Amino acid sequence: MDGSGYETSNAPVNDTGALSFDLNIAIATFRRRFRLFAAVAVVVFAAVVLFTLQQTPRYTAVAQVMLDVRKEQVTDMSAVLSGLPADSAVVDTEVEVLKSRSLAARVVKDLKLEQDPYFNPFLPKAKGATAWFSSLKKAAAPVAVTDPTELQRRRERIVDNVLDGLKVRRSGLTYLISIEYTHTDPRRAAELANAFANLYLTEQLEAKFDATQKANEWLDTRVGELRDQVAQADAAVQQYKIANNLLSAEGATLTEQEISGLNQQLALSRAAQAETDARLSIARQQLARGSTGEDVGESLNSPVVQQLRKQRSEKSAQVADLSGRYGDRHPDLLKAKRELADIDTQIQAEIRRIISNLEAQAQVARQRTGSVASSVSQSKGTLAGNNRAAIGLAELERKAQSVKTLYETLLSRFKQTTTQEGIEQADARVVSPAKIPTGASYPKPSLNLALGLVLALGAGLASIVLAEILMAGLFTEDEVERRLGLPYLGAVPSLDTTVDDAKTLRGVTPPDYLLIKPLSSFAESLRKLRASILFSKVGETVKVIAVTSSLPGEGKTTTTFSLARTLATSGAKVIVVDCDLRQSAISQFLKEPAQVGLLEVLNGVSTLEQALVSDESGAHILPLAKSAYTPRDVLGSAAMHRLLQELRGRYEIVLLDTAPLLAIADTRILAPHTDAVVMLVRWKKTPVKAVQSALALLQGTRAFIAGVALTQMDLKAQSRYGYGDSYYYYANYRKYYAD
Repeated sequence: MDGSGYETSNAPVNDTGALSFDLNIAIATFRRRFRLFAAVAVVVFAAVVLFTLQQTPRYTAVAQVMLDVRKEQVTDMSAVLSGLPADSAVVDTEVEVLKSRSLAARVVKDLKLEQDPYFNPFLPKAKGATAWFSSLKKAAAPVAVTDPTELQRRRERIVDNVLDGLKVRRSGLTYLISIEYTHTDPRRAAELANAFANLYLTEQLEAKFDATQKANEWLDTRVGELRDQVAQADAAVQQYKIANNLLSAEGATLTEQEISGLNQQLALSRAAQAETDARLSIARQQLARGSTGEDVGESLNSPVVQQLRKQRSEKSAQVADLSGRYGDRHPDLLKAKRELADIDTQIQAEIRRIISNLEAQAQVARQRTGSVASSVSQSKGTLAGNNRAAIGLAELERKAQSVKTLYETLLSRFKQTTTQEGIEQADARVVSPAKIPTGASYPKPSLNLALGLVLALGAGLASIVLAEILMAGLFTEDEVERRLGLPYLGAVPSLDTTVDDAKTLRGVTPPDYLLIKPLSSFAESLRKLRASILFSKVGETVKVIAVTSSLPGEGKTTTTFSLARTLATSGAKVIVVDCDLRQSAISQFLKEPAQVGLLEVLNGVSTLEQALVSDESGAHILPLAKSAYTPRDVLGSAAMHRLLQELRGRYEIVLLDTAPLLAIADTRILAPHTDAVVMLVRWKKTPVKAVQSALALLQGTRAFIAGVALTQMDLKAQSRYGYGDSYYYYANYRKYYAD
């Protein structure tokens, strides 16, 4: 069972896919479609020949322009409009410029082409004119047009006509540009090609001259304006300095110089204050540690203290002497002690005065430092104001400098452009003017006929491919296996194509022909089909066979009945069961209408023996009685299953003639209960999509698809064109048949 949900045989299929190519198949297809190919090719080739004969000879003149990357450097200054850079994009751009409508309009104006009837369709054309100047003489004056829109439309139409004959292309990767113009008059073609080349150079020169002239005018005006702006900017800077006290000397403002002096004074004052504060602090620390003040540095350096200490030393020596000589109550000793105490009191008083003096000095130093610092702060405030004002000054100075720089730059550029005026050069030059062509460039009969032949062959082949694509049916064994992926069982030819004279078959049906001509090719095709079906399951016996199709009219009933006769004449015990409840087509092969049939047997109204009809070939038929249709699902009933089991036991082969899959659902119900399902497809007629849709309906039913057989094949056509099919070689083995 494959991935589609129904079983298939294990016969090999073509695994090359839709892209496989077989030369023999292509040749056979070509032979089959040769008439179509020939008809299309002849029509296309005749059309090309007729078109060539009707064309008016035209002549092409060629002028060559080269973009010149080398420039004459008359002055060592850059041009207002620079030259073209030498790169590929620029060359391609200039090609488009040559094809522009503006340049074409200048050519029209320069050559007065609006008076030429060849370009101006609104002028009456001169009779028998062969040259452009002849047409000018014989052309009548145009009717005056006052509508501006209409005038513009006519001008654009003339420009379009001029551009139709123009072809501009670059010569490879060089700087050469070829200007080709095609016209019915060779002189006119050369004149127009040269006109495009010369006017292109003229436009380049005019563009540079206009650019230089406009630049000079603009620079002259701008330099005058900037001169006034420079004077105004300088005046604004000086006025701002005066208004904001930003006068300076030696590179610094007066306020900055003042702050510099005050900072020096402040440093000295702070140093002096630090010294006095240190001396006072040390003295206080010594007194706090219990000192009498005699070891204070200021006391040691004081002359008064030194004098008092000297006196105390003398007096102390005197007290010591008196104390040694006299007692403690001696008047001289007491006097000396009083004098010593008085000296000590004086020393302490002097020390206190010194300490007080130190405090006064420290206070003075602090006041002096504060005063200087205050002056510095005031000056810094003034400086901050000056700095804020300096921001505005800097802005004014930058503005003045920028205006001055721009003024100097433009003044220098003005002098350069004034010098350059009148020495502009074009960026290209004409290296090869157009010559009057001596031979027509179009049409070229040999080339046109060659192209016509190629087109004819291509169109013929395309028609064959299109016809094959539009052919929806199956044609050969290879197509069946490649497009459906199922084994090819064989083909049943159309009876009238198996004989030389179809008139001999009048009144003879295909099943009857089998009995009349058992050794015919038609009979052999049925025997081949029989063998393919019976051996479709390797190692298993095939007894119950359902014969079906996707659509009605594919020869299903005729093939089934013919297959039954083929089996019967070969000695097999075979029965045909008519399972097409809607059509009952098998009845056409009966001599008399059946009174009872399949439905009566299933309903128990009749026995199987009563319903069976014997054929002269020995086959049995279980038909459907007239008007035997029933809406009930009888083919899927238990009675039908029992009947199939009974038929399996009584017959070697049971052929079920079923309804088309796309039309009726009965076949899908019956298929799983058979040993094999044979899909019949009408040769070249049944669409592949219809067959694929019918096979898709069998998905999930687990029915075994034995393969596909082609019916109603045109044996004569197949023997000529059906490469890939066994009947392609029919002429080689036809002598074996007795048709």
